[in-house]
Amino acid sequence: MPKLDEGARGVYLITVTPFRDDGALDLESLDRLTDFYLGCGVTGLTVLGVMGEAPKLTAEESRTYVKRVLARVGGRVPVVVGVSSPGFAAMGELAKSVMDLGAAGVMVGPGAQVRTDDQAFAYYEMAAETLGPGTPFCVQDHPLAYNGVQLPVPVLKRIFQAIPTAVMLKHEDWPGPGLAKLSAIRAASDKGEIRRVSVLAGNGGGLFLPEELSRGADGAMTGFSYPEMMVGVVAAHAAGDVERAHDFFDAYLPLARYEQQSALGLAVRKYLLLKRGAIASMAIRKPGPKLSAADIADIDRLIARQERRLTELG
Repeated sequence: MPKLDEGARGVYLITVTPFRDDGALDLESLDRLTDFYLGCGVTGLTVLGVMGEAPKLTAEESRTYVKRVLARVGGRVPVVVGVSSPGFAAMGELAKSVMDLGAAGVMVGPGAQVRTDDQAFAYYEMAAETLGPGTPFCVQDHPLAYNGVQLPVPVLKRIFQAIPTAVMLKHEDWPGPGLAKLSAIRAASDKGEIRRVSVLAGNGGGLFLPEELSRGADGAMTGFSYPEMMVGVVAAHAAGDVERAHDFFDAYLPLARYEQQSALGLAVRKYLLLKRGAIASMAIRKPGPKLSAADIADIDRLIARQERRLTELG
């Protein structure tokens, strides 16, 4: 499988981590889940992300998980692995391990200790040095997940100017400059200030996906229990049918919005994946949220409304 590069585009689906009811990794469900994602037409997979409960896994479980996904994928799509860590030693160890197993690249969020623009740039310089010249990586710009750490446009420009192995931006700065930041990054490459890198939209379920595509995003790197939505939106937009992209997106938006609740989002996603037959249990490793009967009634109502709308769209 070729390594990740600046030309990456499409839908890189952020995976969940299936657990059994007793909290153990469910590798059989992981196989079924991987098949489900591939069957939805995704371009790639991103594992051990924020919604993949990566911090709850041991180092050995992380390697086992990645090895199992790579074996199931069998080179059909690229696999990117989240390696963010409080320390560079753990980051480097995991990155080397997954790249040796066949990962296409890794994803790195900023350190929680970063406070200034210079510190942010220095952090990514040290990350690149730790990863080595043979490991391409995605810069994850997600303040909500990384202690509010900001990566302003000038910092991102410095990173992409100075670090050749930084080949992708996961655009996930919300609430924040958001779409304006994406426009500024594309303007910088159009002016020759930086090379053109791949930009994939985050913002869980692609909450601004049609707009981000219009601003120059190359696709999506996020999670949603209906990956076919993102696949369909990206395909319609690429074909020039922007109105179809918006219509298709709108049909799924209420459920995507519900899945983005900060306290319950992962529980909602796992419940939906269970209903769709992709996993055997909706278990979340502790600590984690649980759905109430009222939550489940909300979700089931939204599913029914979504199915009616999709039938109307044809």
